[in-house]
Amino acid sequence: MKKWLLMLALCGILFAEEGVKQVVFDLKTGDIATFEKKVLKGIAYHKGHYEGKLEKLDVSVVIHGDAYKFFVKDLKNSPYKNDKKLSLAQEQLGKRLATMANTYEVEFLMCEATMRTLKIDQSNVYDFVKLTPNSTIGLIDKQNEHFAYIPIH
Repeated sequence: MKKWLLMLALCGILFAEEGVKQVVFDLKTGDIATFEKKVLKGIAYHKGHYEGKLEKLDVSVVIHGDAYKFFVKDLKNSPYKNDKKLSLAQEQLGKRLATMANTYEVEFLMCEATMRTLKIDQSNVYDFVKLTPNSTIGLIDKQNEHFAYIPIH
């Protein structure tokens, strides 16, 4: 009987892995409303959808273009210091992004090449953000790991 229970448990684990979906979001927008809708609300919705079907959704977000500004800790020491709309929303955005990374296990990958060009120091980027040499490499790597590609421009 114990052997049958063990086999059933192992089969459950194997089938659970089949229920894993993977998506990489190509995040390029600097528009707060689009960011809110597609990233903060959208990813939570998509994760909930698949959890409701007893499936898992692995999410990665490759950050480049105008999207760097959402991941900067201190706007005063960044190219975004004069963005008043961002300044008003920045504290809440940071908390929500931390929740995405920690609770929803969203992986955030930032393009290191343009980060240097924009003079954004790594110490001024949220700790949960990982660096990728550039956005193209990040997207290639994720797509070769069979992540579905979704642009957010």
